[in-house]
Amino acid sequence: MSQKTLITIDIDHREVSRQKSLGAAINLCATAAGFEAKEVCHAVGGIDKAQYSRWISNQEGIKWEKLVSLMDACGNDAPLLWMLHQCGYDLASLRKTESETERALRTEREARMKVEQENAILRGVLMGKAAA
Repeated sequence: MSQKTLITIDIDHREVSRQKSLGAAINLCATAAGFEAKEVCHAVGGIDKAQYSRWISNQEGIKWEKLVSLMDACGNDAPLLWMLHQCGYDLASLRKTESETERALRTEREARMKVEQENAILRGVLMGKAAA
């Protein structure tokens, strides 16, 4: 089983929804990571180029464990997002569950942005009064 990559690659949900098949979404997953077939096989482990070729040409299914390994190695969830799109989910409104650290970081960023906006307004008011 592959290790989860530390690099995550953002995939545009519109690009995912344009894919015609799961095989095309698997190919998008790999190409977005900059992988070619040989590199995908090495990253996922336990597959050869022929099997990968059958996956992307929809001639063979893919086990969940292999799909998770592929997505972890490539740093994106394009095949999973494609499946959700096929089931009618709105990809634009999906988000991953935040960890406590991620939530704390997001709330701090939002608070900082609010303070910066208020600060800009106050500067504008002060500059306006200084000019008058």
